[in-house]
Amino acid sequence: MDNDVRRLRNVAGLSQQALGERLGVSRQTINAIEQGRYDPSLPLAIRLARFFGRSVEEIFHCDD
Repeated sequence: MDNDVRRLRNVAGLSQQALGERLGVSRQTINAIEQGRYDPSLPLAIRLARFFGRSVEEIFHCDD
């Protein structure tokens, strides 16, 4: 699944560590999401969307 987490994080001026701390996850989790190695749980995807003021669908894109 493709996502815009890295772009949104950079626009917000946050490091992976800072975003992880705000969402209650590790920097490694944020890195894995950005690299497409990990699809977040639905609750985490919703927290990311709310944090960035977007819908889940605006951040995460199915790669069918």
